[in-house]
Amino acid sequence: MFEKENFYDNDSLLKEAQGLKLLENCIEKTLECKLKIPKLYYVDKDILKLEKIPSSYASSKQMQEFGKSLANLHKVKYPLYGLDYDNYIGLSTQKNILSSTWGDFFFRFRLLYQVEMIKDEEIKKEFLEQLLKFENTIISFLDENCEYASILHGDLWAGNVLFSKKDIYLIDPAVYYGDKEVDLAMTQMFGGFSELFYSEYFKTVKVSKEYEKKKIIYNLYHYLNHYNIFGSSYLNSCKRYIKAFEKLFVTKV
Repeated sequence: MFEKENFYDNDSLLKEAQGLKLLENCIEKTLECKLKIPKLYYVDKDILKLEKIPSSYASSKQMQEFGKSLANLHKVKYPLYGLDYDNYIGLSTQKNILSSTWGDFFFRFRLLYQVEMIKDEEIKKEFLEQLLKFENTIISFLDENCEYASILHGDLWAGNVLFSKKDIYLIDPAVYYGDKEVDLAMTQMFGGFSELFYSEYFKTVKVSKEYEKKKIIYNLYHYLNHYNIFGSSYLNSCKRYIKAFEKLFVTKV
């Protein structure tokens, strides 16, 4: 049994358990998806008890299965973007609503929300000016280049995927419904998975023609979140990604 304690005065463990259950329900309803969620034994505000997974290195076969299963999970279409309750991304609150429009949701409840959380007023002002300058452009671009809403893990880096000798488990989700390429972009943020994963994923789900632009927008959210949680070591990445908007888009002002 694995126990995770909460040292903060919030409901993050309860929301994590809720997210694990939602992700598990979506996995169970998806054909050809062999991903698993650890069994939940107990949760309250202070402690989360999960099945302990004896993790090991992923085999080539498992990495291929991971790519195929995630792609099949992402193929399932949902009617709305976002989520009907707030949850967490790491230690930060992740604000949610249910929305019929993807671009507006991601701009306001992901990018703008994180920028407004910045404590340094000078940096906040700088980032707000740059972000708001491209508000309509980003919203329109994301709306035009998102096919449908998929269930997202939301924080899909290598540390949140566990491989036992025969199974693949997802942990620590920041779950919501959105563009499937949010998860794909996050997998590449800190080195990514093996080529076997991506080649198998793309056999089932094709990458969009604007993916490289979208990856910058989507991973800016995570860099902003890391800056708000961990501090200045992520500031230059945030500046670089926000500044990239000047090259990605033609400013209409």
